[in-house]
Amino acid sequence: MKKLLIIGYVWPEPNSSAAGSRMMQLIEAFKQQNYQITFTSPAQQSEHMVDLPSLNIDIANIELNNSSFDDFIKALQPDAVMYDRFMMEEQFGWRVNEHCPQALRILDTEDLFSLRDARHKAYKQGVAMTDNDLLSSELAKREIAAIFRCDLSLMISQYEMELLPRLFNVPSQLLHYCPFMFTEQQLNQGNPCFDERDGFMVIGNFRHAPNWDAVLWLKQQVWPLIRKQLPDVNLSVYGAYPPPKATDLHDIKSGFLVKGWVDDAVQAMQSARVCLAPLRFGAGIKGKLAEAMMCATPSVTTDIGAESMETANDWAGIIANDPQTIADAAVELYQDKNRWQLASNLGPINARLLYQQAAIMSNFNLRLSQLIENLAQERQQNFIGGMLNHHHHKSTRYMSQWIEVKTQLKALTDFESSSESDT
Repeated sequence: MKKLLIIGYVWPEPNSSAAGSRMMQLIEAFKQQNYQITFTSPAQQSEHMVDLPSLNIDIANIELNNSSFDDFIKALQPDAVMYDRFMMEEQFGWRVNEHCPQALRILDTEDLFSLRDARHKAYKQGVAMTDNDLLSSELAKREIAAIFRCDLSLMISQYEMELLPRLFNVPSQLLHYCPFMFTEQQLNQGNPCFDERDGFMVIGNFRHAPNWDAVLWLKQQVWPLIRKQLPDVNLSVYGAYPPPKATDLHDIKSGFLVKGWVDDAVQAMQSARVCLAPLRFGAGIKGKLAEAMMCATPSVTTDIGAESMETANDWAGIIANDPQTIADAAVELYQDKNRWQLASNLGPINARLLYQQAAIMSNFNLRLSQLIENLAQERQQNFIGGMLNHHHHKSTRYMSQWIEVKTQLKALTDFESSSESDT
């Protein structure tokens, strides 16, 4: 059986974030290819993480800047390694390449961090992001370098698939489009009708800056305009890890209900009549909007929210970009049963066109097979990647080893100081 090592930025929490759901979808894709999977992460385990051993997935804790990882991977000898976001490739890539040089190197980008960061900075400055913002971004230099160093990077957004070759000259053979994946059972589930639903909802992990900004914008500008037209309707605000500044927004009188963690996000989505996602910056594609499609829940979002999620059909809801237009769109969908039904019907249709698991997995399996068969040739053609691996891994190796020695010396000094105090 082939072995896959996943180096996770965090432990997967599919009920907390779209990133967690996507990771579990990728794990399922590799399981269907008969990989024995080992999931590792330097992050602390959490109460909401998936019980991976129950899914026949081995787990191990790893440490940053610690040579214990060398012994671990030499013993494991994986056939493939998948980095969960580019930071993990930066930290562990040189160790993987040194001890398992023939292992297939895959980067799951989730979304382009540098794109999200540049848009966030431009938004705070009140200007539109430009190509120059990305070209001058230190984060972009790090992220694009990691993409070049890997054999294949999984991209969740068609916009980003087009951006990387156009702006950064990333060869298309280093990229593979792999969005969310919904099973036939998910796409064919029965969903409540208009009269069986009530209220608005917004959902998203509060640790994700675009989600927190959307909630704050709703509270301060959009929701008062909706509530003025629908004085008896409530908005349920769901999301993992709500900070005090979020729970402080809870206000029963105005119908702004901050409910935080929800055990079943799909059920919450099916219960709401309209999903609101007024995102002012961000990247990738949005799990909340994909789930809204699947649940036949019409959504109101922005151009950023709908990016790379549109089909030849109309949006399953309304796209708007300023507070009043968003509010009017939300009220229209909430009150007009015929308008709501048209949007609701489009949701599962668009979801099937975009996120059908069988088709996406088939393409992914084919790409992996081709890559494995021609790995030596493809690496030879990726000269820039080879060059970056050569220089980056030398510098990163020495920095990591310096940090490890410094940490050991500090621990020794602390121990000696403690011993002298005891004496």
